[in-house]
Amino acid sequence: MNIYDFDKTIYDGDSTADFIKFCAVRYRKTRKWVFPTLYAFILYVLHIYTKTQFKERMYGFLKKVPDIDTAVNEFWDRHEGGIMDYYKSQHRDDDIIISASPEFLLRPICQRLGVDRLIASRVDSRTGKYTGENCWGSEKVRRLDEEYGIKACDSFYSDSLSDTPLAEIAEKAYIVRKNTLTPWDEYNNKRG
Repeated sequence: MNIYDFDKTIYDGDSTADFIKFCAVRYRKTRKWVFPTLYAFILYVLHIYTKTQFKERMYGFLKKVPDIDTAVNEFWDRHEGGIMDYYKSQHRDDDIIISASPEFLLRPICQRLGVDRLIASRVDSRTGKYTGENCWGSEKVRRLDEEYGIKACDSFYSDSLSDTPLAEIAEKAYIVRKNTLTPWDEYNNKRG
């Protein structure tokens, strides 16, 4: 079984940022959310807000999207081409995707890719409120164990060293840069 991060790992970009841009173009009222998001980001940088609090504030724009399910499906109609070729060629039925992006955004693309197991941030698609913590870093390992009882995997793929907790439970781990896979340890040695 292989485990994958999603953004910049399977998808060539940041799906959340791309979805926010998509909504800003399509739904004018969402553009007003720029200033509350910037304010929340400053509070996050100053360690007044947690990452989850910042993201909740950022996702407040969802209240201005008239039909979120339609918006998400239209977004993936336009962005599905961003799925990287290496993933398409090695996809397996037992893959698991674990991401900090919201579940409501990733569920439709996972269905299109034939991925049944998704662990992502639980964000209410209508209000932007979280149920639980942002699915990031060691939270991903905790959720993997909680939801599937899995404590190890064959291979893990990510673009970010923040996913080291997942890399540590994998027999093999890879850093992904576009369609290039570099063994985790080799990538770390080059950086050090």
